[in-house]
Amino acid sequence: GGVLGVGRAAKATPDGYTMVINSASPLVIAPYSLSKIPYDVKKDFAFITLVVRVPEVVAVHPSLPANSLSELISYAKANPGKVNFGSAGSGSITHLAGELLKAEAKIDIVHVPYKGAAPAVNDLLGGQVQMGIFDVPVLLGHLRSGKLRALAITSASRAPALPDVATTTEMNYPNVNSDNWYGRVMAAATPAEIQRRVHAAAVAALKSKAVDEQ
Repeated sequence: GGVLGVGRAAKATPDGYTMVINSASPLVIAPYSLSKIPYDVKKDFAFITLVVRVPEVVAVHPSLPANSLSELISYAKANPGKVNFGSAGSGSITHLAGELLKAEAKIDIVHVPYKGAAPAVNDLLGGQVQMGIFDVPVLLGHLRSGKLRALAITSASRAPALPDVATTTEMNYPNVNSDNWYGRVMAAATPAEIQRRVHAAAVAALKSKAVDEQ
């Protein structure tokens, strides 16, 4: 769920040359879901800037007989414990999104944690797990190629990249809301002037025409 990478950044030389782009998982979720993490969120980090918010999508392998979220839920209810969902790791936002769907839809699906999104998506593509809830950009190419099937966006509004995919709110599951976000942090001991310079550069990049167009 990002804990390993963020832990390295916390212990890096505080000279401004080592920083990390982190999701919500290692800083907001892990401290409350894991018994031990290699850093203190409140003491070890300088928080530089929020970078982006990202919608997530419920996706399934084509072998799963479900073309909509309602069909997935019906299939899972008819086959309790038979549907596996992969995640980027225990306590990650991709894990908790699956647990949220499980609780709200009252279905029995089995969590399979991985050491990051990449191996989880690889096994989803291979059919070793049947479903997952991941950031839209992570799955977009696979969804467009037909290697995976998108069933729902776990946000209050639709994702511009997948305008035809309805949201969980539209499908009467408004509590299944799981937007991800990414921010930039570095070691807390980094001098304030360096933090200000990095912040200014990050904001300038985010406001640039090239980034905006992309």
